[in-house]
Amino acid sequence: MAASSFAEPGFAKPMTQHLTQDLDLSQETLLRVLDLAVQVKRAPQRFCQALAGRYISLLFEKPSLRTRVTFELAIKQLGGDAVTIVGPVGEREPVKDVVRNLDRWTQGIVARVFSQDTVRELAQWSHVPVINALSDLYHPCQILADMQTIMERFGRWDGLKLAFVGDGNNVAHSLMLTAGRLGMHVTVATPQGYEPKPQVIAAASAAVHKGGQISLTNDPLQAVDGAHVVYTDVWASMGHEGEKDARMRTFPPYRVDEALMSKARPDAIFMHCLPAKRGEETTDAVMESARSVVFEQAENRLHAQKGLLLTLLG
Repeated sequence: MAASSFAEPGFAKPMTQHLTQDLDLSQETLLRVLDLAVQVKRAPQRFCQALAGRYISLLFEKPSLRTRVTFELAIKQLGGDAVTIVGPVGEREPVKDVVRNLDRWTQGIVARVFSQDTVRELAQWSHVPVINALSDLYHPCQILADMQTIMERFGRWDGLKLAFVGDGNNVAHSLMLTAGRLGMHVTVATPQGYEPKPQVIAAASAAVHKGGQISLTNDPLQAVDGAHVVYTDVWASMGHEGEKDARMRTFPPYRVDEALMSKARPDAIFMHCLPAKRGEETTDAVMESARSVVFEQAENRLHAQKGLLLTLLG
């Protein structure tokens, strides 16, 4: 269980459970969150007052559709309410000042930011749970919804092969850190020079559970061969727009099209965290095929985040 060790002079800060990155959730807590996600999806009325009287700050440096709408709805459908703040965090005043206002007014902070350093600093100074709703290094809330979606389709995680094809970005990082702990075989296929960060690979490999595996390759065909799940994301995430031209020349062999999907298992599903650049990292035919579960993933953002809120705030 991760908690900040920082304390103001003369004040003993209580232990607070944050989700700054995927491994902040212990194995037991991860499974609890996913179990609650199933329960709230099946019987939402059971939990409709679970956060009554609770208020959550939503900090958004980046544009958002799924993250903002699903967090606002999740909080309100659990009986709480949200205050949304759009714009740079720490520009008008230091992050440590921002958070020490917010944690006196609200009972949790959800942050979708450019830099992981911002999430770390929020958690360092906050007395209430801080949730990483996306940073440059991790996207843990997306992956919770992904794991729920995979369980719905296959009824298990252990022994399944997940192939991520594209840029070794924040989504690839969080998939390795979480799917490997659930017993999945995760293979990440990227062009040379676009691999996931070595420290994340090491952490994910050390955290695998129940026979999970982490492997890397530069060959998308090798990655997808025999896969139950084929996953991709945009080639140039927010913050990498200046590299778009170079990436457009490098990444076409990693496009998930019908030919690449045919190398996966007959029952394989296609996943994408959205938004998608149709015609770049994937094709319209794959997005609209019977194999695609991208909108199930999007729906499950709502339920998985309810499970997370109930665990951290309940």
